[in-house]
Amino acid sequence: MFNKLRRRNINRIIEDNLDYLVRFAYYRLSNRVEAEDVVYEAVLKILEREAADIQPGSVRMYLFRTVHNLCLDRSREKGREPVSLESIDIEDTTDSVLDLEEADRINACLERLPSREADVIRMNVIDGLSFVEISAILSIPQSTAKSRYKSGMEKLRKQFIE
Repeated sequence: MFNKLRRRNINRIIEDNLDYLVRFAYYRLSNRVEAEDVVYEAVLKILEREAADIQPGSVRMYLFRTVHNLCLDRSREKGREPVSLESIDIEDTTDSVLDLEEADRINACLERLPSREADVIRMNVIDGLSFVEISAILSIPQSTAKSRYKSGMEKLRKQFIE
């Protein structure tokens, strides 16, 4: 019974985050179909695991980390520079997913930045992730996430001033 309840909680967490996961992947791959494929693959990975092996509190971060890694793999396979995941807000579930045209405009601005900085900005500003979440997803110290954000934002400001 405990595993059934845990599995239901996991399924609910997955359902609640599907749109955010697709958006997250899209910002990294710039292709909606590929983004949906990556999310599908990540969900399958978590569903294939035993419910007893999964802590419901870590499901969300596990999903975003898995999607991030799959996006990196896809980008490497195609020989393109992957987009970082630092600008994704996985906590904000009240806003609607950005439309693809807006995503393309934002990506065009962020492409001028180093990918490390662009990823952190995307995760924080677009996806509403905290620096604690960003640091966990990217496996970097929280101070590094903050400094990449600050440096990237300064470079963006300079782009718009010039």
